[in-house]
Amino acid sequence: MKKLSEDTHRFYGGKIQMVPKAGVFGFNWFNVWYTPGVSKISTTIRDDNNASFDLTYRGNAVAVVSDSTRVLGDGDCTPPGGLGVMEGKAFLMKYLGGIDAVPLCIDSTNEKGEKDPDKIIEFVKMVQQSFGAINLEDISQPNCYKVLDSLREECVIPVWHDDAQGTACITLAGLINALKLANKKIEDVKITMLGAGASNTTIARIIVAAGGNPKNIIMFDSKGALTTDRKDIESDPRFYRKWEICQTTNPDKVTDIAKACENADVLIALSKPGPNTVKGEWIQSMADKSIVFTCANPVPEIYPYAAKEAGAFIVATGRGDFPNQVNNSLGFPGILKGALMVRAKKITDNMAIAAAAMQAIKDGVARIKITREEAYQKAKKDIEHARSLTGSLMENGFINSPPQSMLQDAFF
Repeated sequence: MKKLSEDTHRFYGGKIQMVPKAGVFGFNWFNVWYTPGVSKISTTIRDDNNASFDLTYRGNAVAVVSDSTRVLGDGDCTPPGGLGVMEGKAFLMKYLGGIDAVPLCIDSTNEKGEKDPDKIIEFVKMVQQSFGAINLEDISQPNCYKVLDSLREECVIPVWHDDAQGTACITLAGLINALKLANKKIEDVKITMLGAGASNTTIARIIVAAGGNPKNIIMFDSKGALTTDRKDIESDPRFYRKWEICQTTNPDKVTDIAKACENADVLIALSKPGPNTVKGEWIQSMADKSIVFTCANPVPEIYPYAAKEAGAFIVATGRGDFPNQVNNSLGFPGILKGALMVRAKKITDNMAIAAAAMQAIKDGVARIKITREEAYQKAKKDIEHARSLTGSLMENGFINSPPQSMLQDAFF
């Protein structure tokens, strides 16, 4: 798979391109799309900045911003190293959400040689007027917390951290459905969480916001359980989100993960990739009809077959080649599309829980109001257009088919 990915990326020179969406019907149309005609567009937007959402591509545009310091399970890949992932995110936004997205991988290193969250914040605030929303991606902790929380409040457009809010939204959706099948209630279940990065810390917050009991949650990071005894977290103000979890969860201060898994209803892992990170015996000790989400990428913490053999009732991973994918790609195209359609000023936690454009209107962060049917029809039209466009480019040879050998390798 890795070789095929490299071969096909090299064949196409990446995954996305910029193409016009307006026609050229004669030489004079250059004067319409550029000078002198476009002067009217500039002055109209000058007098009403919100007009930019109607008169330019801004109303359907997202910037995918990353400093590439936490790319999948590969860590710091250098700014251009994350470009393939951000480009892939833009690809999915177009094909699955009908959204025009631009990957922007930036260098967040300051003069001291440190990765500086303030540089990311400054960059996003500078470019926000060119986009309808910002998708943050693959920013290492603790910087990711400050970047998101600052930009959510300081920007005039939605700033969404897909590793955090996106993963949390989809994990909550998967958990709600799994609990229905297991005939359990979110407020009653005992939840053990392995990994305390941007994803799992946000998942915990969203689960609590959706009715989960924080006293029934136990979370572990690479150094142990999150409790009020973790002075290393308390003493570092950059980890304020983790310290909140230390203060609100695990009241009995359970410090052994094997013990934390005993009689647990749910295990959610977003931690170290690798099939031996979660042990089969931990799952064996869980409650009846246990739910196991092992969502590290690219390799889950335990393979689904092994989790099932250990007695798990429902197993999910972050990968599309296994059953029950729990991955932010299932949510971010639609959530961002909804936010764009109502010209939302931010994406609230309620919106992440509801995963619908209508919640933005309820929360008072929408610039315009539309009905649910209008939102559905608009999204449907744009998504169908994006897929038809891709299909047409393929059929007419503007997107060439890769060599037969690569096509065969895709069906491994």
